[in-house]
Amino acid sequence: MLKKITSSLFIAAFLFTWNVSAQEEKKTAPEPLFDSSLQRTFFICESASHLDLNPHTSSYSNEAQIINGLQEGLFCYDPKTLDPLPALASSYKISRDKKRWTFTIREGAKLSNGNAITAQTVIDSWLSLQKTPYAPYASLLDCIAGIKEYRENNASIEKVGLKANGQKLLVTLNSPTAYLPRLLCHHAFAVYTGNAGVFSGAYKISFVNEKGLTLVKNENYWDKDNVALNEIQIIFSDNKKENTWLYNTGRTDWLASSIDSDALISKNDIHLCSLFGTTYLFFTCRNPLWNQADFRNALLAAVPWNELRKDNLIKATSLVYPLTGYPAVEGLTETSEDEAVEMMEEARRKAGIASDKKLEITFGITESDYMKELAQLLKDAWEKLGVELVPYKIKDEQYLSNIAYLNYDLFSYSWIGDYADPVAFLELFREGSTLNQTKWTNKDFTEKLNLSDSETDIPERYKLLSQAEQILLDDGVIIPISHNLSVHAINLKAVGGWYTNALDIHPFKYLYFMKYEEEKLPNIVRK
Repeated sequence: MLKKITSSLFIAAFLFTWNVSAQEEKKTAPEPLFDSSLQRTFFICESASHLDLNPHTSSYSNEAQIINGLQEGLFCYDPKTLDPLPALASSYKISRDKKRWTFTIREGAKLSNGNAITAQTVIDSWLSLQKTPYAPYASLLDCIAGIKEYRENNASIEKVGLKANGQKLLVTLNSPTAYLPRLLCHHAFAVYTGNAGVFSGAYKISFVNEKGLTLVKNENYWDKDNVALNEIQIIFSDNKKENTWLYNTGRTDWLASSIDSDALISKNDIHLCSLFGTTYLFFTCRNPLWNQADFRNALLAAVPWNELRKDNLIKATSLVYPLTGYPAVEGLTETSEDEAVEMMEEARRKAGIASDKKLEITFGITESDYMKELAQLLKDAWEKLGVELVPYKIKDEQYLSNIAYLNYDLFSYSWIGDYADPVAFLELFREGSTLNQTKWTNKDFTEKLNLSDSETDIPERYKLLSQAEQILLDDGVIIPISHNLSVHAINLKAVGGWYTNALDIHPFKYLYFMKYEEEKLPNIVRK
């Protein structure tokens, strides 16, 4: 999922382990700890930039936070560990060859309108996703037999490996996919009918406008008795001073973005967390010149990497943050102007382009000062190669949605992996993926990913994936800058069920108020 395009930070690795069994597996969420008498309306300040609550087309992290409260799938995130917990699926079994999964949908599960949720409801939602235009995550289900062909109109529904038998959902995969439960926590694979007023999650919308959103408990939700908060009000605002004043005066319980940390009275309420995410630039490979690795790599050799990354706490030299057990790759760190000039001259010679011909590369940037400075840094570095960088400003709220339509050569991305696996990043560059904005293709990269899809040995699978990432880096497709950091303000002595985690997902259904003796605040004067 995408974060707002900004300079990002990252401070720790994310531990990732698997324990897959062919036996029926059941996990349960923590027992509720809340006192009903203490519960009241919960107030959140959230980013005002962009809001798409359609789980099939949404891609921003702030949207994902809200959608996870409104729509639910077979699994949901454990609020602390991010392990998949059973949601609409009460249990599942895996066949001996690990290619046939049988999910049992909860008896009595209902949508907010009272209609029953069955195995067919899940199938209908997943197939609707495949036919939804500009659905970014549709191809993540390509592990299911026939679904890619169905999406591309090359197969009928009958050829898709999805079958319903009452509350039993039978899923046939192309190859073993150990991370499937984690993948299915993602909001894109929640049960969604296509009706924006019908919800499968713990909450439903009672009011929404450009200033905010009010959620109320879904009384038809299967686990409603364990949902503490009856109402959540979300204020949309990017005004740091206003947001912080609301928090300081007790008018907001959680600042999810835009915090003036200097003005925040209770510094202990600030929570920083490293994320499984990376900020980087990428070449779109649409124009013939910059679709050639020789030209891209000449540019990369001239990038002043230290200067490029200097304002970031954790500097990214590669794409995938190194998970436990994931082999290290050789990142992008070396700057050599002389070598860059030689590489560009050689690339021009091979392409039959005169050494004195001015080459143009276009860069789509947001209106932020950070992006303007970044563009100027690259412009200065690449002028020595006879390359003129031309920046084009795009409004923040239109940036990501316009990448597919604007014929620029370079764009910026800030990506948080949607599940704790290297594929959550490498899928962005897979040929045919609905997430692939670059249009880059490489047969060796594709082969490594395809081999990893069938590999059940985790160390060997990670080895293949790291080799794929190395191919991506060596082909000069991306300019990695930083790993990401989340910043929140919330009083965890008063609020339970909220934890920092690597995906920055905090499910609303686990939140509750605890008994807490408030500290007396000094007089606060609003400026």
